[in-house]
Amino acid sequence: MPTDIAFLAIAEAQQLYHWLPAALELARRPGVRVSVLSPSDKLLALIGSYDPDGRLTQVRLARPPSGPDSLFRQPSRLATLLLNHRRIARFPTVVTTEISSAWLRRMPGFASRMILIKHGAGDREGGYKKRHADFDLTLVAGEKDRRRMIERGLCADTRIAIGGYPKFELKAPRQRFFADDKPVLLYNPHFDPVLSSWIRHGPAVMAALESLDGWNVLIAPHTKLARRVPPITSAAPHIRVDMGSRRSIDMSYTMSADVYLGDVSSQVYEYLIEPRPCIFLNLDHRDARCETFAHWRLGQVIETMDGLPTALARANALQAGFLGVQEAAMRDSIDLSPIPASRRQADIILDFLKDAA
Repeated sequence: MPTDIAFLAIAEAQQLYHWLPAALELARRPGVRVSVLSPSDKLLALIGSYDPDGRLTQVRLARPPSGPDSLFRQPSRLATLLLNHRRIARFPTVVTTEISSAWLRRMPGFASRMILIKHGAGDREGGYKKRHADFDLTLVAGEKDRRRMIERGLCADTRIAIGGYPKFELKAPRQRFFADDKPVLLYNPHFDPVLSSWIRHGPAVMAALESLDGWNVLIAPHTKLARRVPPITSAAPHIRVDMGSRRSIDMSYTMSADVYLGDVSSQVYEYLIEPRPCIFLNLDHRDARCETFAHWRLGQVIETMDGLPTALARANALQAGFLGVQEAAMRDSIDLSPIPASRRQADIILDFLKDAA
């Protein structure tokens, strides 16, 4: 009998990059059958673009009525689970990157083993919720998340493992997004309404970016921000805005920027796969000593947009002083083993299933 493993794709497209490499690797293993369950034709098409040999069995789940279907707008996860829980329960092992699936534990007859691949590697406290404790096994990117999950009582040390960051295996190459050779600043605001630099300070941020001389600017917010705010627009020729596309989630922008400007997004750790200058916005004058802002040690921190031109002018000269802490933070956040993360995650999952049999 083959080992049947189902990967749930009920979240928005940005999450699939965190589980898809492991799914493809498992599908290459003898005696393993991998199914991808999703209510979205758009998500299944994107997944299929990374699976030209058709190794993954695509299963189209029922959609809640009137639910949207785009890469970044999906129907209620709970509604999707309620509508499909019997079908999902047919699989003995379910892998997901989102904690809403923990609701399956409360549905009649559901007895599948549940594995969570924690997506992202950021510092925000919102990345740690009680529902994390409902999974049989959790895979994290590095020691930082392992330590924090255990400290918060969300995982026993026997139910959590470090598997690296498989998204790096699907990263886009560096690209040219502007006609000239000016350096590129990436502004990557988060969606959190309390912590985002855009939601409360958007006009001041845009005015500063539009007035920059000698820079091109990519504005690529977390895709969830588009649900909370009107579309970000600018007529400035040196500014390009992407409110949600494949490029905004496949590392096209983080790989192509020369300086990172942000607040609390975990994408800073994707950007730092190649250490480069960072600038962080503390426009609400927060106490940066708590863990949520741990990454603010990795670059300059400015408290008004008036400080942006000076910070940019100094960025390259100051980078040598930040290099050591950037590299240390990356080692703690993402375990960059020479063994591909997809292979490590596949081995961890199969070893777990063997022990649980």
